[in-house]
Amino acid sequence: MTAKTGIAGPLSGVTVLDLTEFIFGPYATQTLGDLGAEIIKIENPGGDRQRHSGKHAKRQDMGSLYMALNRNKRSLMLDLKDEADREKLRALVSSAQVFIHNVRASAMDRLGFGYDEVAKLNPSIVYAHCVGYGSDGPYAGRQAFDDLVQSAAGAADLLPRVDGNPDMRLLPSFVADKVSSLHAVYAVLAALFHRERTGEGQFVEVPMFESFTHFNLVEHLYGESFVPPQGRMGHTPALANDRRPLATKNGHIAIQPVSREASAKFLELGGIPNAYESERFTGAPKGARVAVYYEMLREAAATRTTAEWMELGQQHHIPIMRANTLEEVLVDPHLKAVNFFQLRTHPSEGMWRAMRPPVKFSKTPASIRRDPPLPGQDNGDFE
Repeated sequence: MTAKTGIAGPLSGVTVLDLTEFIFGPYATQTLGDLGAEIIKIENPGGDRQRHSGKHAKRQDMGSLYMALNRNKRSLMLDLKDEADREKLRALVSSAQVFIHNVRASAMDRLGFGYDEVAKLNPSIVYAHCVGYGSDGPYAGRQAFDDLVQSAAGAADLLPRVDGNPDMRLLPSFVADKVSSLHAVYAVLAALFHRERTGEGQFVEVPMFESFTHFNLVEHLYGESFVPPQGRMGHTPALANDRRPLATKNGHIAIQPVSREASAKFLELGGIPNAYESERFTGAPKGARVAVYYEMLREAAATRTTAEWMELGQQHHIPIMRANTLEEVLVDPHLKAVNFFQLRTHPSEGMWRAMRPPVKFSKTPASIRRDPPLPGQDNGDFE
């Protein structure tokens, strides 16, 4: 079912005062904006420090990472050390439904926008604080960035368990920031649902360390899920060294057979019939058969092109998917068909590429309504 155009998103009518910067926070508020909320980005006179991150087209304060995190927002530049500007923010609080920030609690208290002060102005407000570490633990108040939280949550210990290199290494993505932002999204939505039912606002704390640890250990708690432990930590299939794409004649594919029959069919299509009955497999020592299996998968994959494997996977119900380079993602046929990468004209930066909100609603569609704002672009609307 396709949603009708011109219909407001599910959060239409919700106003969010957004005092976040970097990634943990802005990714959350952009998602709320995609869902229809009015996001008023409150920036200090220097602007969001992420504005200068990444490549630039024209303006140095409209960097690529800022562009990726700040659509569907308005920018209001306020100096919260100035009483006149603080009064402007207080005036906005009275009619907003959400107040979200990732500033230290002590700093917000000094500025007069801690939860207690904001709740006095608007008792029904959802006040979300994106923090590094929960306020009830010994790390409370410490600075937190993606590298620090990935490290503390055990993510830097994953690659050494896969490739044998003992050096701890971070995952090559700001994954802790982004995952924690999505925890902030559902936390705000749940608090808004409670507000709708009761009229009651509340304080919501979203700790990055706890959020990302929760995400990371879903599978990797493993044997330590039980007391006493029933084995080591680290999910064995997830950490398999051979869990990687296979080279084809002209690219790569990923394959994840759901049964022995599917694996055998893939090997047969790749020129290795009766693989499980072959001397090569049955004659291998029992502990070496997994290695032989993956060796055969690599040989079979190399006999055909990526497109051929995509077609054969569909025909024979074998889970196969092309493995794209970052550059190939831009031209992936599925993403092209669903108009995932949308070219838009920014008033200052010219043509830019936005990623379509991924979730579909049949009656209240998510949408891109505003391009990332210039610093203080909307100040005139709040005079």
